[in-house]
Amino acid sequence: MVKPSSSSGASVGSSVAKKTTTPKSASRPAPSSSTKKVIKKEESNNNKKKVLEREALDDVISSDEEDDGIDKVENSKLDENTTFDQLGMHPQIIEACVRMGFKKPTEIQRESIPHAIAGRDIIGLAQTGSGKTAAFAIPILQQLLQSPQPLFALILSPTRELAFQISQQFEALGAVIGVKCGVLVGGMDVMQQAMVLARKPHIIVGTPGRVMYHLENTKGFHLKALKFLVMDEADRLLSMDFEEEINKILKVIPKNRNTYLFSATMTSKVAKLQKASLVNPIKVQVASTKYSTVDTLVQQYCFIPYQHKDCYLTYILNELSGNSAIVFVATCAASNRLSVMLRNLGLGAIPINGNMDQTKRLASLNKFKSSVKNILVATDVAARGLDIPSVGLVVNYDIPVNSKEYVHRVGRTARAGQSGRAITLVTQYDVEVYQRIEFALSKKLEEFPSESSSVLVFLEAVNEAARLASLEVKEDTRVMEDSERTGSAYLKKKSVNKKEVKKKKKY
Repeated sequence: MVKPSSSSGASVGSSVAKKTTTPKSASRPAPSSSTKKVIKKEESNNNKKKVLEREALDDVISSDEEDDGIDKVENSKLDENTTFDQLGMHPQIIEACVRMGFKKPTEIQRESIPHAIAGRDIIGLAQTGSGKTAAFAIPILQQLLQSPQPLFALILSPTRELAFQISQQFEALGAVIGVKCGVLVGGMDVMQQAMVLARKPHIIVGTPGRVMYHLENTKGFHLKALKFLVMDEADRLLSMDFEEEINKILKVIPKNRNTYLFSATMTSKVAKLQKASLVNPIKVQVASTKYSTVDTLVQQYCFIPYQHKDCYLTYILNELSGNSAIVFVATCAASNRLSVMLRNLGLGAIPINGNMDQTKRLASLNKFKSSVKNILVATDVAARGLDIPSVGLVVNYDIPVNSKEYVHRVGRTARAGQSGRAITLVTQYDVEVYQRIEFALSKKLEEFPSESSSVLVFLEAVNEAARLASLEVKEDTRVMEDSERTGSAYLKKKSVNKKEVKKKKKY
């Protein structure tokens, strides 16, 4: 953390002194350039604080709001001994569930599937790793089995990786009935996606922007006969980030359809839910609170000095080295730097962030899933929905800015009844945000045991690894920029040469 220089502090002090001694009739002296810098820095810090306060206020307000006009599931007669057969599922779908290793339905599946099969719109709220994907996939596949048609359902996801994962689950559950899926996400070849659409898949899974692109530009592709719309991680899809695309999609799909909204953290603002054009929905909430995590997850914090953050991260990963771990950071640059630093220390780390093209992101994810690398250094692109059962540890290197993102991050571990651990690094600058997260969770987290003497044993090696990592990242950035410049210069030269050839031919 860079502190203001002493000259800046002196100029601020002197300007204050002048202000107090100058008579009212005299004009105030113009502030110095150093004073302006300090003022600008204070203003930016105040703006950041206001944003965080607004987000926290939204968390508190929306948790207290009522869902007027929405039915809720209460006093269900189904218990944990309920079987798939008792939910009214088709034998072929039950067979697919057994093949995938589903012994009995989870709580969200028990509560939502009967209502979905009965034709109700669903708002599903359950903890991460509780089987939400199967909860909306099973009713869709059952209906598809009864009345098969192409372009039967559209599933929207806020992230590309989650879209691929949902598609895999649909194909696995629908293998016995020959279900075909098409994935429409950014970063992949548009022509190949158009060829997939030409084969008329039953299920379309995609991100809102790319789905809208194909609706506008791919000849013959439309969703006029769509029967189901699903928004996975619905609170994110109904936010301002995707508002324009979602509104456009809702205008071109039929109103006579079933709509399912599922998430681990759901908004209760009726105005936002009405955007999805729900008709007589029923709310199925199996999470005990708005920001609920599973009981098998051990949540801890580690209060540390900012300057030793890398050292504490290395210590934690070394102490818990038997686990596959996801380290969450705030920026793409931090993801790249930390992954290189950890590799320099002999740890198998790999990055995933929004600056990587989709092919590289999928490659990183596959290496992590197959245990070729056991540490994934990720931004929030990997925070939602990803189901990797082997993950035993989540480390919040940078603390998330709100409670929702915290719940989704730590939900990457302790999935499907397994145990897991989440550790949040809290520096002297993060205390206020951390306390807000604890308040939203309605629980005090345990402290991760760490002695500074044991941690600082790694200090020299970590500092050297961090220095080399910074140099390597800078060099990679420079090489990339040079290649981009060379490429653009080559294209310009090629176009100039073409013009000269044309002129010679003409004269």
